[in-house]
Amino acid sequence: MKEPTKNKRPLSPHLSIYRPEFTSVTSIFTRITGNALLIASLLIVWWIFAVSVSSEHVQTVNKILNSWFVKIILFLSLWAFWYHFLAGLRHLYWDTGRGFDLIHAKYLAYGVIAGSFILTLLTAISL
Repeated sequence: MKEPTKNKRPLSPHLSIYRPEFTSVTSIFTRITGNALLIASLLIVWWIFAVSVSSEHVQTVNKILNSWFVKIILFLSLWAFWYHFLAGLRHLYWDTGRGFDLIHAKYLAYGVIAGSFILTLLTAISL
């Protein structure tokens, strides 16, 4: 009997041959922003804890939260919130079985990105 020849190709797409699509990158970024929102959540929980402890703790936390570095973190968290929210709506739309064709999925991805920037700016202006 003849031995089977071994393929030298990978069994599944590998990073060296797989080109990420725009829609897959936005979907992966949804997971990243969801995890990044933990930072803002921890800051909010820290502030609530400080309120429950004493007014001195509130002053300390407010001083830290008003620093330029934390303000940047909170602004980026605001953008991550809107991005994650809109991407979640996109996934809910996909759950209905619609929007899977390439053009529609690409427009939805652009809509999530543009909408997240617009809603972040509107929210920041209104604050």
